[in-house]
Formats: sequence, structure tokens, C-alpha cells
Amino acid sequence: MDVRRVGSHIGCKCGCTDTVATCAMLECSFSKPAKERIAKLQALGTTDKTIIDQFVAEFGPSVYRGSPSAFGWIVPYVLIAPGLALILWFVRRYRRPHPIPEIGPEPDDPTLAKYHEQIEKNLAHLE
Repeated sequence: MDVRRVGSHIGCKCGCTDTVATCAMLECSFSKPAKERIAKLQALGTTDKTIIDQFVAEFGPSVYRGSPSAFGWIVPYVLIAPGLALILWFVRRYRRPHPIPEIGPEPDDPTLAKYHEQIEKNLAHLE
């Protein structure tokens, strides 16, 4: 387990985005020898920081993976609140009943009054 503790701070160089401890590639060309090297150095009594520093010196600073900070854990949960507020706003906006306009002409329309008179005359002839 000590190898995993140190390996979780060293990025794998095989092309994946995992750490040496979590690389899932079978027979990985980087993580397998790195784990063996970490185990040998730990057996010699080398500290975790020294082992990580050796990998950083050999492969550059891009190989180092720091522990996640509280900021990295809090941000996703904080961003959920505005997202839920936006969804609620859309739902309330589009679920609100809108008044339905009346179908048909307005009763006081003067152009339709002459047609209404003609309809009344025609209906009177039918009776």
C-alpha cells in the first residue's frame, strides 16, 4: 500500500491521464517499472518526498500530481446551486399558464356590422 500512496502523486507517462497508482493499462511501460522502483526505494528507507522529488527531477514537473485540495472538492458542489436555480427558472417560466386569446372578431368591429346585418336578413328569409 505504500507504493500506491507514493504512486498517487506521480503521473503516468504512458499516455493515459492516470497516476502510477491507478494506471489500468496491463503491463504499462511506465507505471509497472515505476512501482517497482518506488518499492525498492521504500525498502531502502527513502522518504516519500525524496522519491517524488527523484521522479520530478528525472521526468520534469509535469509528472507531479498533488493531493486534491478542498477547493477541488467544493467547486463542483457549489456549481450545482446555480445550475439548479437556472433549471427552476426555466421550468417556472415555461410552465406558467399564458392567457389564450379569444378566437373570433371583436364584437364592435364596424366592418363586420354590415355582414352581420346581411346574415340576419338571410336568416329571416329562411323562416
